[in-house]
Parts: sequence; C-alpha cells; structure tokens
Amino acid sequence: MANQTMDILSKVLEQSAKVVEEQVEAQLSKLNDMDEDDLERLKERRLEALKNAQKQKQEWLSKGHGEYREIPSEKDFFAEVKESKKVVCHFYKNSTFRCKIVDKHLAILAKKHVETKFIKLNVEKAPFLSERLRIKVIPTLALVVDGKTKDYVIGFSDLGNTDEFPTEMLEWRLGCADVINYSGNLMEPPTLKQRPGSKFTKVEKKSIRGRGYDSDSDSDED
Repeated sequence: MANQTMDILSKVLEQSAKVVEEQVEAQLSKLNDMDEDDLERLKERRLEALKNAQKQKQEWLSKGHGEYREIPSEKDFFAEVKESKKVVCHFYKNSTFRCKIVDKHLAILAKKHVETKFIKLNVEKAPFLSERLRIKVIPTLALVVDGKTKDYVIGFSDLGNTDEFPTEMLEWRLGCADVINYSGNLMEPPTLKQRPGSKFTKVEKKSIRGRGYDSDSDSDED
C-alpha cells in the first residue's frame, strides 16, 4: 500500500514538474521571438508603470498618508475624508487605556499601507460627529471609503477579544472592509495564540452598504 502511494505521489510530482517546465519554455520562447523594438516597448511600459506608482505614492504622502496623526477637530475630519479615497479614523479618549494599544498598531499600519490615510480624533472634541455616528464604545475605528462610513471596528471583539492581538489581526480586519490593499487570505484571520476565554469573531468579506455620517453604529454598548 505504501509503495502504491509513493508511486502515485511520484507521478503527480512528475506531472507538476512537466507543467512548470512547459510554462517556463513558453515564456522563454515568447522572449526569444521578441525583437529589439518589442523589448524596448516592454521596458518603456515597465518604466511608465513605475513612474505612475511613484507619482501616486507622492500624491498620497502630500495628503498626509504614510503617518498616523491626530486631527484637532471634527471639522478637520470632513476635510480629511473628502480628499482621500480610503481613511481609517480612530475615535479615542485619553482616559481609555485600550486606545493606546490601537495607537501602536495603527502607527505601524500607516507606514505599511500608504494607500490609506490613518488619523485619530478625540471624541470629547467631536460631540456632533460622535452623536451622528452614534459612537458609544471606545475605541472605535470608522472605516471610510469614498467619503462614506463603510464599516466600524468596535472595541476588540473582531480582533480576538484580547488586548494582545497582533498587528496582523487588525490588518486583516481592515482588509475585510477593503479600506486597505490586503494581500493575505481574507477568509480566515491570522493565527493568534489564544488565551483561555479569548475567541475570534469571523468577519465575512462582503459589500457593506455605504453609510453617511448620520448612520448608526453596530453597537449599543456603554
């Protein structure tokens, strides 16, 4: 039985190697068929793509992307979300120690995901906005796409219900809302060494109806 299994595995590996070899040969053949003009056009397209990517990055940086920063008032919030396609805003209080945990992770993600703007706002300086968004749990992250509040991360319930969640867990959660360009597997959260009593809340990657700034939050906790 063991020999039969080994034979099957050997054939599968052989077939896989053959497929890869054929793909490589096809690519090499395609390159060999190119003349100097074709190669020059390919080079120009790649250079143009690099230039466009660098231009886009500089545009993001000019709008305050690439760093996690505090905005002074709710008036500034509307201006910030208006000029950027993707925004993560942390509503915090100085008296809530878990906000410091969120700060640490967002500072890391702001540098990694330049395509998204990461800001924070003291809820005590934003009574109108906090009321309109019905923010009752601190910390709360408002995830804004195209000027609409698409989703919320309320407390740590989506992050393993633990203060010790890794940055990758929050990154995955933001990826589920399409507020960052996430390259990992959205179907499952990153592995976390769970403590007794901790658990995950699985979040489906779905299209959440865009909500304006008068929308309800998903929680009525105090």
